[in-house]
Amino acid sequence: MINLHSTEEKRIIGLMSGTSLDGLDIACVVFPNEAKNPRFTLEHAETVPLPQDLLLELETIEDLSARLVFQLNQKLGLFYAKSVTSFLDKYSIPFGNVDAIASHGQTVFHQPVQGFTVQLGCGATLAYHTGIPVINNFRSLDVAAGGQGAPLVPLGDSMLFGNEAASFLNIGGFTNLSFCDNGTHTAFDVSPGNLPLNRYAQLLGKGYDENGLIAAASTPDNALLSKLNTLPFYAVSGPKSLGSEWLHDVFYPCIPPDIAPEIALATLTEHIAMQLAAVLKYNALPSVMVTGGGALNQHLMERLKAHYSGKVVIPSNEWVHFKEAIIFAFLGYRFLRREFNCLASVTGASKNVCGGTLHYPE
Repeated sequence: MINLHSTEEKRIIGLMSGTSLDGLDIACVVFPNEAKNPRFTLEHAETVPLPQDLLLELETIEDLSARLVFQLNQKLGLFYAKSVTSFLDKYSIPFGNVDAIASHGQTVFHQPVQGFTVQLGCGATLAYHTGIPVINNFRSLDVAAGGQGAPLVPLGDSMLFGNEAASFLNIGGFTNLSFCDNGTHTAFDVSPGNLPLNRYAQLLGKGYDENGLIAAASTPDNALLSKLNTLPFYAVSGPKSLGSEWLHDVFYPCIPPDIAPEIALATLTEHIAMQLAAVLKYNALPSVMVTGGGALNQHLMERLKAHYSGKVVIPSNEWVHFKEAIIFAFLGYRFLRREFNCLASVTGASKNVCGGTLHYPE
């Protein structure tokens, strides 16, 4: 175990910035120093919007040179450091009371079959400018062990939220599902999520389709819906994961370039709901807890319930918004204890590993 502080608890700042690019989630989480029956207290949490210049660079990452990508890595590290510093000051949390920052980083390239996954947000920069040890790069060791490097939240789903439902669905840029069956953890990406929905909402001058109202007012294109539902990814059994490259290379080319954005939103919302319901039914899961921004899309939730007869649990807003940041704090907590935080049964790796890279501030 790495003993940063000789206390009976660990206070970890969890940072999560998902592929939806809707902001940096910050969660201050306290874990008692005990190996069994992990518990947590969420002390404070908030979301910090991404600055427009960083957002633009992330949206056009494929067009950036290698030099500019590395520069963006450092810029994000500085942004994370500024955000954490402001957060600690705002809530009067002494810097010396924080054991570590567990930072997911911003995924920009995810190619586990090719042996790599890249999350930007320089850990050394973040550590130096906050004076707090940083754990990042959670996915790479799992990929090196032959895994997908994703999803990583199932361990936290099971150990922290296991009493809430039989399965756990997060709807961010992509959707992912996790559940435990007879002691075996299973998890995988199911379908696209907010990324394509936001893309077509933005064509209408909206940041996103609030409550799914635009989709609800339109009728899906059945031919396109059928085409999307037969994409090869959906026939592949897990472990499996999705990245932005798949959207650009496979998913978006299926959608007619002249389609009305309203019709696209209606079709994509129905497609996502159908894929989620199909996976829940196939695995005979009687209930699901839904978190992530998509849980607030009322129309999407209604369409999910139309296709799935099980119980859909929408938890408190704090859990909806910050569950992944809480879980990455938990993965950082396990890293400090030198306990595995990546599940081979989920990712397809050769064994469970304790993923992460530790950066000391000096």
